[in-house]
Amino acid sequence: MSATASAGHDIVVMGASAGGVEALGHVLAGLPEHLGAAVFTVLHMHPGWPSQLPQVFARSCRLPVDFGVHGEPIVTGRVYVAPPDNQLMVRGGRLQVMRGPKENGHRPSIDALFRSAASYCGARVVGVVLTGYQDDGTGGLISIKARGGLAVVQSPETAEASSMPQSVLDHVHADYVVPLGEMAALLTRLVAEPAGPELPLTGASALPEAGVPVELVCPVCNGSMTQADLEGYQAFRCSVGHVFSLDDVANEHSESVERALWAALRALEESAALSRRLTATSSGELRERHAEKARAQRQNAELIREIIAGAR
Repeated sequence: MSATASAGHDIVVMGASAGGVEALGHVLAGLPEHLGAAVFTVLHMHPGWPSQLPQVFARSCRLPVDFGVHGEPIVTGRVYVAPPDNQLMVRGGRLQVMRGPKENGHRPSIDALFRSAASYCGARVVGVVLTGYQDDGTGGLISIKARGGLAVVQSPETAEASSMPQSVLDHVHADYVVPLGEMAALLTRLVAEPAGPELPLTGASALPEAGVPVELVCPVCNGSMTQADLEGYQAFRCSVGHVFSLDDVANEHSESVERALWAALRALEESAALSRRLTATSSGELRERHAEKARAQRQNAELIREIIAGAR
């Protein structure tokens, strides 16, 4: 049956990072065989690693599990897993799987899935944030809540990594905060309940698209950026589509500055080496000029090295 045929909570989106294989596996194993919802999962993973997540989850899950395929229709009673290095999103009654821009430094991104589900499925969505570092999923849950959907969070004290659940609690009024062991039973109950009224696609539900220009540039592509702010949560989006939280854009900029400093250090050391070679083959005033240049470049290189060491 198509997921669009139900008036209940027939779209469940779940996201996890560190410790997520075990957490997602535990929740999926507890879902009933005839669940009246389609389940979508995003787990942060290295793009170069082959993924066996569907096979791993299928060992204990009573629902069919597989990678999402671009363009396939959404069907209830199935689990769709985000493929490595691809965004998994909802577009109407079908999946969209593509190598879109990274969000919060991740592809697949939890926010990308959550926000797309909120846009197209509204109040029918239950969003779930499990264990993980940083804050991917917070912005997406804001969008889900703004459309009338439900926000479910693993209690931080039961998470292997508490940052992601805690970020949600710091910025979102979660409907349910439960330990991992109670998550499957809660989701089964919520799927069987009718969805509430759907709220219009405005304001927070459009995060981070509904932003204002800021003076920052994207640390990935150097494109111009806009900022959206809702009750203390800030999301930044560039013209290409890279999306960051405030912490993520700060971390990315720090890494960008460090890369620039290393490049400058390498250039200075190479230039100093070249000046030393010219010193050895020159004489008189020209020799002194090359020697002085080599000394200055070495000193500048050491200064940059100290700056890099102090920034860590």
